[in-house]
Amino acid sequence: MSNLIQFNSVHKSYPNISMGIKEALISIYNREKKNYHETHPTLENITFSVEKGQSFGLVGHNGAGKSTLISLIFGTLKPDQGDIAINGSILPLLSLGSGFHPELTGKENIFLFNSIQGVSISETKEKYDSICAFSELGADVINKPIRSYSSGMVARLGFSIVTALQGDIILIDEILGVGDHNFQKKCRRFLEEFKQNNGTLVIASHDDNSIKDLCDHGLVLKNGQVEYTGNITDVMKFYEHNR
Repeated sequence: MSNLIQFNSVHKSYPNISMGIKEALISIYNREKKNYHETHPTLENITFSVEKGQSFGLVGHNGAGKSTLISLIFGTLKPDQGDIAINGSILPLLSLGSGFHPELTGKENIFLFNSIQGVSISETKEKYDSICAFSELGADVINKPIRSYSSGMVARLGFSIVTALQGDIILIDEILGVGDHNFQKKCRRFLEEFKQNNGTLVIASHDDNSIKDLCDHGLVLKNGQVEYTGNITDVMKFYEHNR
């Protein structure tokens, strides 16, 4: 098997902006010398790989660095240090409404999202009916602005668009609970079929059952560092024992 994703000694930091107005005024009054441009590490020395056909789960508490790691894989963030190699095309299922314009209709956003992914207008026209059918939103909803959608409707539309695209890796960040129970089952069937066709999944989620059901490998993040990596059974045992 070949690696589709490879991280080597990756570091990522953000500016430290946690100081409030009160603290800043007190420090000025006391004439303390502080560097207001300090950074704090979000991810430190991250090394792992994901092979073609694997389903890889990212687990950890809030603030562990999962979403930052997802953003580095997708390319919306760049590492401060280290190397990242992505050897395949990525289909993103990230935060609700990511890539959508609130003033455009659902239909217009389908074409916009696909154009961002490099899909031609003619291809989108061919796939449009199947996207709408999968979403189960109906023509009256599809032709309304996204700003009028509930979060569940937005998630449905986003997931449905991805089902009609071609890619090597599906990247999922906390949107596995899409819609009602029947729609969730349909989404799971799609992901299982994607896996059976040697597609690669990378999933960040707090839903332990989803990680166990969908993933075969994974890693545990804690305070921005990899605590454990391996097959998903061992990963979840380690995570549950060390919460």
